[in-house]
Amino acid sequence: MKQMILRSRWSLSVGLIVALGAVIVAATLSIGVGSVDIDARVVVASILSFDDGDFNHLIVRTIRLPRVIAAVLVGAGMASAGAVMQGLTSNPLASPGLLGVNAGASLFVVVGISASGSLPLLTYGALSVAGAAVAAALVYGVSSAGSGTRTPVKLALTGVMFSAFAAAVTTWILITDLDTFDQVRFWTVGSVAGRDMELVRWMAPIIIVGLVFALIVARQITTLSLGEATATGLGQKTGRVRAIGAFCVVLMAGGSVGLAGPVGFLGLVVPHLARPLCGVNYRWVIPYSAVLGALLAVAADTAGRAVLKPQEVPIGVMLAAIGAPFLIYIARWKMR
Repeated sequence: MKQMILRSRWSLSVGLIVALGAVIVAATLSIGVGSVDIDARVVVASILSFDDGDFNHLIVRTIRLPRVIAAVLVGAGMASAGAVMQGLTSNPLASPGLLGVNAGASLFVVVGISASGSLPLLTYGALSVAGAAVAAALVYGVSSAGSGTRTPVKLALTGVMFSAFAAAVTTWILITDLDTFDQVRFWTVGSVAGRDMELVRWMAPIIIVGLVFALIVARQITTLSLGEATATGLGQKTGRVRAIGAFCVVLMAGGSVGLAGPVGFLGLVVPHLARPLCGVNYRWVIPYSAVLGALLAVAADTAGRAVLKPQEVPIGVMLAAIGAPFLIYIARWKMR
């Protein structure tokens, strides 16, 4: 039995390393795609031995490298946040988008811009994390109120209602305040275009800290995913685990929204892609979701730059084209 466990861990580790390699290859190829295509050898050279006199090197280091790193962070953060939420709620439809976290983060950013007139991109991150925290607290609190116990269905319905309310308020502000609309029109659909390295350096620690804490409580999330009664029977303090998990989701989803806007469907789709590869143990589901989410985000951003050259399709639109049919599939499967 011990040998089988070791072999399983070894195969899972190898699979994770292979997936990480695929992310590196995809990121390298993605940097070369754009209105001006750049050879992969030039991309590698610009990273390892930068020449500020070479125009292609400048494009890579100042425009495309920060963009690809942002896509990697957003993909890993959103996918891991979705995995944690699905484990905490035992709900296969749970994701930052469906449970109101993305909508709350977006609302805070739009309100902040409308109130101040103009905000730097760095401020988006702080506002989005605050909005994600408020949204998570409201959705969880409302779904737990009243008679009866909190169920995954009540949580999902509360999240959908809050998302609709927050989206309506956000839309109303954008319609009545054209200056705010001009500033965030691309950000609100989800985009990593124009992100610089300074913004990446500010938001990366937020997402990474959330991911690290999620990995620390991954064992407890696995137990909780088996059901409240099972977790309680094993002596687990479910309230504390949910609080830590919510903290992780706020950091990962809020940081991702601050970096790229309310990118949807990553948190819903990717954990379902990860489980057939690694099983239901969240010590593997979370890292696999992070790596596969990064790979999917990079691929979506690359495709968005390639399909309508020299124009671009935002990453949020590309992911919606993938995620919407998948949501229908998951909903039908859950009903069966």
